[in-house]
Amino acid sequence: MLMCLKCGGIAYRNSYFGTVTCQSCGWKVSIKEYEELENQRKEVSEMNDKFQVDYLDKNGAIKVISDQDEKQTYTKEEVLNSVIWGDALKVLKKMPEEIFDMVFIDPPYFLQLPKKELRRWTVKTVVEGVDDDWDKFSSFEEYDDFIRNLLTEVKRVMKPNATIWLIATYHSIFRIGKIMQDLGYWILNDIIWVKTNPMPNWLGVRFTNATETLIWAVKDKSSKKYTFNKDYAKQFGVGKIGANVWVLPLCNGKERLKDEKRKKIHSTQKPIELLKRVILTSTNEGDLILDPVAGVGTTGYVAKALKRNFVMIEINSKYVEWIKKRFEKSLRITDKPRVSERRINQYFNLENNS
Repeated sequence: MLMCLKCGGIAYRNSYFGTVTCQSCGWKVSIKEYEELENQRKEVSEMNDKFQVDYLDKNGAIKVISDQDEKQTYTKEEVLNSVIWGDALKVLKKMPEEIFDMVFIDPPYFLQLPKKELRRWTVKTVVEGVDDDWDKFSSFEEYDDFIRNLLTEVKRVMKPNATIWLIATYHSIFRIGKIMQDLGYWILNDIIWVKTNPMPNWLGVRFTNATETLIWAVKDKSSKKYTFNKDYAKQFGVGKIGANVWVLPLCNGKERLKDEKRKKIHSTQKPIELLKRVILTSTNEGDLILDPVAGVGTTGYVAKALKRNFVMIEINSKYVEWIKKRFEKSLRITDKPRVSERRINQYFNLENNS
């Protein structure tokens, strides 16, 4: 006998037909689907036991909320400075309208990388590419639907003068930009992130992919009085005019989160310096920032250090656990750029040019 996952009654497994059927309510699913649902239920239960739902860490820096279907709405006060473990598309529907001053989204890129092992030339170690389930979609249509649904929900919770940042590579940034415009977003700028330590060009069959693009936008063309701290923009940009190019390294060294086997926790963890620039140029102290696909929580971690408030949503329980660990240690950062102008000139081979 099994427990019905719909009504809690008694269900029976029929191995011949490969089904599980509830004796009380008639609910019927395949054995495979039942096992998947049961594993999800156990994971929720374990997370609730661990986080006690509405868990507050010992420093009072972050609250962890396990989203439940029975929970119909959230107030702003309930979710302030929290990470919500749940599906962003479901959680966002429960949020009040127009409460966020800024949104940062680092979505799946849908890289579609080939199943090919790459090894470093000298030490012969295997290159860790992006092969996570969250980056896999059956088609461009499925990917587009996900992005469209996410941006639709996000738009509802943005204040009229809020701004939104979205980052991606060439694999998806153009699709995302079109979807944003189709939904009425008004693009203010794109920022080109030039990486000082990009992934090496192992095969030599195309240009080295050394950049990512950030789109910065408002809800619609009529949005005015959005926050833009031009002094920071000039400080972080290239040259005297503060061009829309940011030069900084990928997340590496002690900043990169790794497990006991020295494997990366998150394959596309963004650097603290990147989020620092995003937050300082487009928010003020006390503002409320949303990251609906938070990963390992860099957005909230940096926001806290810069005296901003935040709400993060993350569906992966492992990442939520690591967000908790990060917040156990306070982050100390300055508002100065990590990469000096001299380093930038050296990178572009401009050091001795007039």
